[in-house]
Amino acid sequence: MKEKLGSRRQFLAGLAALVPATAAIPALAAAIKPDETTPSQPAALRPAVQGPFALPPLGYAFDALEPHIDAKTMSIHHDKHHAAYVNSLNKTVQGHPELCSKNIEELIRNLQSVPEDIRDGVRNFGGGHFNHSIFWEFMMPGGAKEPAGELADAINASFGGTQNLKGKFNDAGMARFGSGWVWLVTANDGKLDIMSTANQDCPLSGGKYPILCNDLWEHAYYLKYQNRRADYIGAWWNTVNWDKAAARFAAYASRHGGS
Repeated sequence: MKEKLGSRRQFLAGLAALVPATAAIPALAAAIKPDETTPSQPAALRPAVQGPFALPPLGYAFDALEPHIDAKTMSIHHDKHHAAYVNSLNKTVQGHPELCSKNIEELIRNLQSVPEDIRDGVRNFGGGHFNHSIFWEFMMPGGAKEPAGELADAINASFGGTQNLKGKFNDAGMARFGSGWVWLVTANDGKLDIMSTANQDCPLSGGKYPILCNDLWEHAYYLKYQNRRADYIGAWWNTVNWDKAAARFAAYASRHGGS
């Protein structure tokens, strides 16, 4: 009997010892700041980081591109993934007023002028911000089905027609290993070319000017297409805003003497 009472006292004493530690758990959780959690935490759960860069509006409803791109993907992609890049970029450039005065295109175009200790952060987060910002503009509901004007002429000269452009663009997108982007670009010679970049790298950093792009990260298509990247790329052409692509091509040509 004494042994049983002794065992019971030991059990209760041990239980009492756990109470302070258990009570401390909420306090410990409260002490963890949102930006110290895992990178997978939705951006909407993180406080916005004040800075010179802001999340641009999507410009159309989340469901505007259905059935080709679903509303849930668009919502998560814009409000969480893109927002996370903006927050991280603002955090990265804090304390660097010379960078805060630049627009995002200037920043990405001149990565070598960024201090080395934050250059990778600017490349990744700034690239993510710039790439997504123009990506939203390259899509629209009910847009023109084919390019026209000077852009159409340039596509014919460089690729022999829009269908050939699409084929080469799709091939480059499928050949990109892992996450990244596929681009239609131009350079100082005025000729169009197709390229792909890894992660959030951008053609601007290599002296190329984006005319059109598609996001190949899985978060851009996985909810609807799962691992079927080819189906996503093929369906994406139904959303292309050719007027925006033509405007970027014309703007670049005008700045470079019509070359």
